[in-house]
Amino acid sequence: MTRTGLTLSSRQDASDQDLIAVAREAEALGYETCWTGESWGRDAFTVLTLLACHTKTLRLGTGIIPVFSRTPGLIAQSIASLDLISQGRAVLGLGTSGRAVIEGWHGVSYRQPLQRTREYLEIIRLALSGNPVNYQGEIFQLQRFRLGLSPVQQHLPIYLASLGPKNLRLTGELADGWLPIWVDQQRLPDLKEEVAKAASAAGRDISQITVAPQILCCVADNPEELAQAEREARIHMSYYIGGMGQYYYNLFCRFGYRAEADAVRQAWSEGNRDRAADAISDQMLDNITVLGDAETCRSKLRRFREMGADMPVVAFPHGATRSSIVKTLRALAPVSATAPSAEPGAVGSA
Repeated sequence: MTRTGLTLSSRQDASDQDLIAVAREAEALGYETCWTGESWGRDAFTVLTLLACHTKTLRLGTGIIPVFSRTPGLIAQSIASLDLISQGRAVLGLGTSGRAVIEGWHGVSYRQPLQRTREYLEIIRLALSGNPVNYQGEIFQLQRFRLGLSPVQQHLPIYLASLGPKNLRLTGELADGWLPIWVDQQRLPDLKEEVAKAASAAGRDISQITVAPQILCCVADNPEELAQAEREARIHMSYYIGGMGQYYYNLFCRFGYRAEADAVRQAWSEGNRDRAADAISDQMLDNITVLGDAETCRSKLRRFREMGADMPVVAFPHGATRSSIVKTLRALAPVSATAPSAEPGAVGSA
């Protein structure tokens, strides 16, 4: 079966009823994994526990948990608990987030993000194995304790959200999956090759790593809906470039969009959000998002697969309604299925 995921918002504008309804719809349509991240809204583990109690086969992934917000021991406890509650459907997505969130919201110094990610992954793996967690790292020194519960899965998948060169190498070396955001499809083969080289150097193969880029998607039935979808996508993208610190700005510059990214940041710094959104070019939308009528969107998603995506993750613009999300999910579904209609509501992705 074609593998496809989706991601749902953990923001306050997503009600419990919206989240449950969309997750059930996705499950009926054959989507593999439902991801939810966290920034300063709901925490991911609580949202996924809610969904675990209302679904049966849909896998449930943290997409992503910042490594600075919890100790590795607590993350191991939380993901093992989710795996038990979901009867073996948990997936752990980890990432560093960015300096703005980590220092501005969590009040934690954003130091040694790469080394911290490595140690988190190694410690969590050790804890989930059931062995004593005796670990001597640069950041963490742990001893004596053993995780007091066993997850259902013998090997619980751990994905890394990485795009910088060093993090890509770490993904290839240690992770089960790669969960990037804002990937330019033209650059995906080169990025995947970096992961593959690191995997090979570690005695692994790229086939052991699921490539799961999160892709902003919206199926539009008419020109008015398409114009609205494009506007929402521009606003969403400009927010990351202009309002989320240096990391995403650097990412878009590496993809060849420095002029656009500079224009976004300049407008954002002046408080002109509309001009910041206007600076997102048509080429950026075409290469990074999946927007259009149903057939156009299916074709664009196939193109991401051809460029190296094993499990594209369907994401939605901020403020997307439940009806818009469901329409998009149905059009991009990996299998044909019939599911209950959904009432309108706002559940756009984080």
